[in-house]
Amino acid sequence: MNDAERDGCPPAEVDVLIVGAGISGIGTAYHLKTERPGTSFAVVEARDSIGGTWDLFRYPGVRSDSDLHTLGFEFNPWRKKHSYAGGEEILEYLHETVAAHGLAPYLHLGHRVVRARFSSDTGRWTVTLRHTHDGQDQEGGEHTVTCRFLFSATGYYDYDEGYTPPFEGRDEFRGRIVHPQFWPDDLDHRGKRVVVIGSGATAVTLVPALAEDAAHVTMLQRSPSYVLVWPRENKVVHLLRSTLPEEWADRAVRRLSVRLLHELYRTSRRAPGLFKAFLRRRMTRVLPDDYPVDVHFNPSYEPWDQRLCVAPDADLFEVIAAGTASVVTDRIERFTPTGIALESGRELEADIVVTATGLKMLPFGRIDLEVDGTPVDLHECITYKATMLTGVPNYAFAFGYTNSSWTLKVDLAGHHLCRLLDHMDRRGYAVVTPVCDDPAVGGEPFWDLTSNYILRAKDMFPQSGSDGPWSMEQNYYLDRARLIEQPVDHPALRFERVVPAARVPAGQPTSEERTGT
Repeated sequence: MNDAERDGCPPAEVDVLIVGAGISGIGTAYHLKTERPGTSFAVVEARDSIGGTWDLFRYPGVRSDSDLHTLGFEFNPWRKKHSYAGGEEILEYLHETVAAHGLAPYLHLGHRVVRARFSSDTGRWTVTLRHTHDGQDQEGGEHTVTCRFLFSATGYYDYDEGYTPPFEGRDEFRGRIVHPQFWPDDLDHRGKRVVVIGSGATAVTLVPALAEDAAHVTMLQRSPSYVLVWPRENKVVHLLRSTLPEEWADRAVRRLSVRLLHELYRTSRRAPGLFKAFLRRRMTRVLPDDYPVDVHFNPSYEPWDQRLCVAPDADLFEVIAAGTASVVTDRIERFTPTGIALESGRELEADIVVTATGLKMLPFGRIDLEVDGTPVDLHECITYKATMLTGVPNYAFAFGYTNSSWTLKVDLAGHHLCRLLDHMDRRGYAVVTPVCDDPAVGGEPFWDLTSNYILRAKDMFPQSGSDGPWSMEQNYYLDRARLIEQPVDHPALRFERVVPAARVPAGQPTSEERTGT
């Protein structure tokens, strides 16, 4: 064992380097370990612990908007009675997954990838890592790793900074202002008046959790979001688990859950009026008869133009009905010493203000990428099968769905990476690069949502195409077909064999381009 391995650094050379030890990194590591046992790989993570989102977010009530039958891994089924779980429980599940499948030796925490340089002469990436502690870079702690393939499992937002608009008068407020991404351990909201600014998933999660102990919680929103009331426990799942053998039940539960998500989304897009009525009926069962639903829960956009929020067991509407929480739809004029003044002339008094105002997007971990001396402009790249980028050799990524569980896509991306490496090994290829020669392809957004936090960052992310391998599909079944069932080889992929430098005659190129067959 060398010095780098002794102090927790990854090996100096690996076949695949995975960046990020959240759901995506853990899932991809499992696929490499089980489907390609001879492949060397390492997972590097800038933070001091695994889990990504589920380790970072510690605000009250933090939970998943996706059911754990699909957010959980296919290879490690979620078997608890409830379908929706809190952040601590999800993090525990990830630790259990790592332990159960022997992934711990491949994890290297406290290492941030800062730049990666690909050489066509060698067919390898040279990746520079910086030592970190508590997510902060440490002086004089850089080292390099070379790898054949670089896999990004970094997610899509900045762990170091959340998004908060510039509120006038903020410094005048005598209470406390917090962002959910950095929830203070010493914050005591018991008996306090709390205003949560925002209407997205974080706000919808925070309000019922805070309302348990606060004097009152107000969700202050500029505009409404769609909220789906859904049972925390699924009776059909219970029936399947009580009547089928365990492995059969695992498969049936997952397939049922995937299909349900798919059909809900498809119905919302094909019959938005019907879907709105469905959402409204489920919330009005809980709310008082005279509640102004059209003011607070009737968005101006169509369902799934922005991500749908979930209220398990109607928890948000229960606290509104009980009077421990309320919703105000208005615009902020300014902060005051005692609260927030609104454009309507009303003032909300507050002891604590929570700015659940969104995330700051960060594509692919802010890694400085370079290919043969040329910097990679991510926005100039086009996605290939939603897992690779044009012009970037031996590089893949995992980005989950906006309309379904993130992990569904992680499993597909991990399978596809293994299939791609198998294909290359069988034919002796060292390098694969997606190439698009049609200037008409591209121009479509990476994301299909209109949320402000996504629109603010649209020029930072790659482009996609409208169809073919260039599209960013939000459809598990279409992705499963193209990533798992269809051949790996495609005319848009350029495969190359790297010729060893010692054997290249003077004046000849160092690599030979071949088209895969």
